[in-house]
Amino acid sequence: MKRFLLTLCLLASLLLSSCSPATPAATDAYDDMIVVGFSQVGAESDWRNAHTRSMMEALSAENGYRLIIDDAQQKQERQITAIRNFIHQGVDYIVLAPTTMAGWDTVLTEAKAAGVPVIIVDRMIDSADESLFTCWIGSDFRKEGDEAVAWMEKNLSTDAPRIVHLQGNTGTTAQQGRTEGLDAGLAKHPQWQLVYRNTADFTQAKGQELVEALLAQGIQFDVIYSENDNMTYGAIDALKNAGLTPGKDVTIVSFDAAHKALEMVMTGEISYNVECNPLHGPRVKAVIEKLESGSKPPKFTFVEETSFDTATITREVIDSRGY
Repeated sequence: MKRFLLTLCLLASLLLSSCSPATPAATDAYDDMIVVGFSQVGAESDWRNAHTRSMMEALSAENGYRLIIDDAQQKQERQITAIRNFIHQGVDYIVLAPTTMAGWDTVLTEAKAAGVPVIIVDRMIDSADESLFTCWIGSDFRKEGDEAVAWMEKNLSTDAPRIVHLQGNTGTTAQQGRTEGLDAGLAKHPQWQLVYRNTADFTQAKGQELVEALLAQGIQFDVIYSENDNMTYGAIDALKNAGLTPGKDVTIVSFDAAHKALEMVMTGEISYNVECNPLHGPRVKAVIEKLESGSKPPKFTFVEETSFDTATITREVIDSRGY
């Protein structure tokens, strides 16, 4: 009996010794990696998907990173939970693409207390305490709106255009900046008529739904000012289904300048498209490298962007796009 018990003990010892290195080995694989928790808004648009891919490519294992992505599905409460989970996991950095501007002070104070730098990307947050985040990288959305209005001033075929305005998610900096640009244009040109304004949530389905409803009601319009390409795709589908020619019967101004949208600029379906560059991954990587080396990155980084219409777009431009 004693010999049997001894044998069992030896077997147990061997099993434990052979299994125990597995956990350290798995941990060791990440020891030299920089761990980044990324709270993404969702996957509501082509732009957003390109944004996520850019982060994954830049913060890859091959580049020395372990990237943990949480999809918030457009819900701020999910992002707050994700940030707290990242803090609990002991990540080195947190990257936040915020669903909305307000409501971040409490959780970002927790990140600051834990010593975890927070990098904001794309949309801005509204906080009186800028020490709660390390830096922000994104677009000048008001400038984008102003550029769209400047093009309209020069290129619309009528002095009194009737404008349909499809807004993005209410309360985001992209929506606010692009709306402010149009509002400034409306104030400058009293003859411009805003015949309809509503949010289509940056989605193709809602964009199509709203424009179909306008057409069914018999509302007349000359211009669609759409705050992202996916809403524009939906609006174009609605126009075509009604027997109208996008870009001819209705001038279409859009934002993002994704590959598919630029193809539509080439064919004339989209009249003007303002770029909003989603490739923030390399920029975030550069910020982390600066922080790792002890350097201080800029607090705010505006991405350089351009715009396109049928007179300026070329096949070479489209084929060279990264998204």
